[in-house]
Amino acid sequence: MVNPHPMLTLEEKRELLQVARQTLQDYFENKKLTAVSPLESLKEKKGAFVTLHHEGKLKGCIGHLAADEPLFLVIQKMAIAAATGDPRFPPVSPEELSAMDIEISVLSPFQEIHSVEEIVVGRDGLYVVQGPRRGLLLPQVATEWGWDPEAFLAQTCVKAGLPREVWKKGGVLIFSFTAEVFGEKTIQEEKKS
Repeated sequence: MVNPHPMLTLEEKRELLQVARQTLQDYFENKKLTAVSPLESLKEKKGAFVTLHHEGKLKGCIGHLAADEPLFLVIQKMAIAAATGDPRFPPVSPEELSAMDIEISVLSPFQEIHSVEEIVVGRDGLYVVQGPRRGLLLPQVATEWGWDPEAFLAQTCVKAGLPREVWKKGGVLIFSFTAEVFGEKTIQEEKKS
């Protein structure tokens, strides 16, 4: 499902993808964060995730939830983190970079919800909190796996290291959010249409 309230223009999306790719290229060449002069709108503070795919397979996905840093800087930091710091995968090699597809998810503010009926699969991402345990799944995950709202919430609990059904007992904070998701492949498709 497409976000009904787009947050970014096509120009802004292209620039963020370029920032992510250039950051990774510069990082692999000299281990430094690229100095960029982004569009003024990309200095707004937002949370975001950067996801890397290589030959169609997930290679890294790291995000920053808080809207406490300029978006362009979050994208730079998360691109490097996704390439080098996702514990589920070996670090990306410089040789893989040219074939890597970069996807960005820019997050809306979080909204606390109180029942599974409030979750709309395809629109909402979920974030659960119980004590020190936290788990987040982006909106596209439920669609990719074909989950209904209950399965999506259960899997978000699992991501937090909690029992699947813990949300039914209470004591878990549940937040929903939307994300504007775009990648190098989707931008190419937008450009053609």
